[in-house]
Amino acid sequence: MQPTILIIDDETGLRELLARMIRLEGFEVVQTGDLASAKRLLGKQSIEIVLCDVKLPDGNGVDFVDTVKKEFPSIEILLLTAYGNIPDGVQAMRLGAFDYLVKGDDNNRIIPALHKMVDKIHLQRKVMHLEKQLGRPLGFDQIIGQSPAFRQVIDLAQKVAPTDTAVLLHGETGTGKEVFAQAIHQASRRAGRAFIALNCSAFSHDLLESELFGHRAGAFTGALKDKPGLLDEAQGGTLFLDEIGEMPFDLQAKLLRVLETGEYLPVGDTKIRRADIRLLSATNRPLLEDAEAGRFRADLYYRLAVFQIHLPALRERRQDIALLARHFTAYFSAKMGKKTMDLTDEFLHCLENYPWRGNIRELRNVIERAIILSSGAHLTVADLPGELQSGDDRSGPEVTYSLETAECRHIQKVLLLTGGNKTEAARLLGIGLTTLYRKIESCGLSF
Repeated sequence: MQPTILIIDDETGLRELLARMIRLEGFEVVQTGDLASAKRLLGKQSIEIVLCDVKLPDGNGVDFVDTVKKEFPSIEILLLTAYGNIPDGVQAMRLGAFDYLVKGDDNNRIIPALHKMVDKIHLQRKVMHLEKQLGRPLGFDQIIGQSPAFRQVIDLAQKVAPTDTAVLLHGETGTGKEVFAQAIHQASRRAGRAFIALNCSAFSHDLLESELFGHRAGAFTGALKDKPGLLDEAQGGTLFLDEIGEMPFDLQAKLLRVLETGEYLPVGDTKIRRADIRLLSATNRPLLEDAEAGRFRADLYYRLAVFQIHLPALRERRQDIALLARHFTAYFSAKMGKKTMDLTDEFLHCLENYPWRGNIRELRNVIERAIILSSGAHLTVADLPGELQSGDDRSGPEVTYSLETAECRHIQKVLLLTGGNKTEAARLLGIGLTTLYRKIESCGLSF
């Protein structure tokens, strides 16, 4: 639906001519010759674009921009003047006018400017729609995928969601484990309460214990006041522990007590507290093997894994790649203020034949990068990283690169895989976080 346009000009002949031109472009037009009646029209009708003369019998168009933007911030305003005035133009743009054009000299620019305003309005609508979607609690209806293997996973998650059963989600990094945890929470009886997520690999032992269980003032150096833990914050709701396999052994015993008795002690406290939570957890590690090898508590594993859901890697659900790519294209196009781009067949072919070691997270990052690079109406193979263009994720013969170059390329790939998460990248690379920052700087990487 095209926006309705209001023309404000006290020169009747010019106003009628402009109205005819705009109607020929397919727009609805209303018109008036003064600001007082324009204000009344804005209050009564749904008007999204205003073309306004600067000098009018009852006021100044530049001042009118400020008035309109304060009351109707989404309305786009194009100012027209018989005499160009740089200070007026600067002030108008500062107040929020879309453009400032001189009648006669800029007649050929009016219609193109009008279409640009329409494009901006459409993009703003799309962004608002996406923001509303993102603002909504994430449910199963927002999870994208139609492949049989993936629909089976959704079916399992929907069946367990209404219960209070502990669920262990496992799958490779970037397969959407937290997304599923949120959807399970939203489909449960706890949906109206908090959903609290914690990545167990992102904290040292002491910080993880404090984050999870809370602490009393004076419990350790720097503990200046009581701090509630995430068990407190998740009271009545759901606690999601990502990368549960990275939890230190002694903290596993404390978590087991919570699951068995519902009781826990904040750090430095002597008063037992009770936790009314549902626990969801996730891992990309073979947790059963870790438990059998003594690297993870077997009793905790069996408590966590009452109901297990394996999320397939993206390469195992290739028919969903195009769906996800189009979704990310619409999202990032709107976010960047661009028209939603089409995806060429060659572009999709490259995506569908790439192994996606970083799964959905890597695909999301590749689409975002492609939209930034693209200057046309289509996403093409030229907008993809070199390894996607060649159809695999190998860098080519190592003899063509120095050791330093190969290291930088590898670090870049791991950062892309983790979505720029440096803590996770350092863990995967097996280096310290400080070392990673130093290497990012020496390689000149923009993460």
